[in-house]
Amino acid sequence: MTTPADAPRFTAQGFNQGFGDQTLETLITVFGGSGFLGRHVVRALAKRGYRIRVAVRRPDLAGHLQPLGRVGQIHAVQANLRYPESVTAAVRGSAVVINLVGILAESGAQTFKSVQDEGAAAVAAAANGAGARLIHVSAIGADAQSASLYARSKAAGEAAIRAVLPGSIVFRPSVVFGPEDQFTNRFAALARVMPLLPLVGGDTRLQPVFVGDVAAAIASAVDGKARAGATYELGGPEVMTMREIIELILATIHRERALLPLPLPLAKLQALVLQYAPGALKLTPDQVELLRNDNVVSEAAKAAGLTLEGLGIVPESLAAILPSYLWRFRKTGQFSHAA
Repeated sequence: MTTPADAPRFTAQGFNQGFGDQTLETLITVFGGSGFLGRHVVRALAKRGYRIRVAVRRPDLAGHLQPLGRVGQIHAVQANLRYPESVTAAVRGSAVVINLVGILAESGAQTFKSVQDEGAAAVAAAANGAGARLIHVSAIGADAQSASLYARSKAAGEAAIRAVLPGSIVFRPSVVFGPEDQFTNRFAALARVMPLLPLVGGDTRLQPVFVGDVAAAIASAVDGKARAGATYELGGPEVMTMREIIELILATIHRERALLPLPLPLAKLQALVLQYAPGALKLTPDQVELLRNDNVVSEAAKAAGLTLEGLGIVPESLAAILPSYLWRFRKTGQFSHAA
């Protein structure tokens, strides 16, 4: 059987047409790529034409990433930051390594120290050995002197990667929101079943940042548009108090709920019990500790251009994005209209 001369030929070059200068020959390893932020990062990289290796503890649960790219573009492998040999294997042949792994609460062997401190060090060592660039996601509020274990481990992770790869790029987002987040969805879920919502840290200021904007910033760094060795702070267009955020969530899902302000000491006492609660009810003493301090982009980062805007990204607001996914918490879903 012969092939017509004018038939389309699916060569590597033709397969990558439309991706500009990038080709699927450039391999990016993403640790934590199957999570909330990870799937958005993988999508952003796939659109740019990179070949993506997603390093996760359970590759069999990463199948939802396949539709984000073309056939063969996205591949999941097993890796656990607590086992350096698996990390080394996962980064082999990579041009860029991205570490998104983080936890909000400790569970068993998954401690802040093992994941966010020692785990980050393992990724940095592997990236260094592979001759790859490293992009690391930390958090605004990372502080070696913080009373919060989470914040201290984030700072320790940053220090660990800087010690090995000083040119690494660090992103510190404020609280990240978007579909399937553990922030806005949590309060919306509670409002659906509770007539009264406890308000912890009601006056604490946050700068919620859309997950898609964080992913775009990371992809821009892969493209080489971010400054080597810099620490970027990522926040949305508005600074809001915790009370204002919850009120906006309630307005979006068209539910009226009373808010019960809880002093932080009392909230921390309750968290001793709620840390064992399931789902949206879970609250740890360390999470309460984090709410003692504002979580916003610093003036120093703004002045230095180390922000979303500095990367040419116009951030989306919480009010603009919430209705696109919180409609499911309305009494009549997407067919409900505000009065």
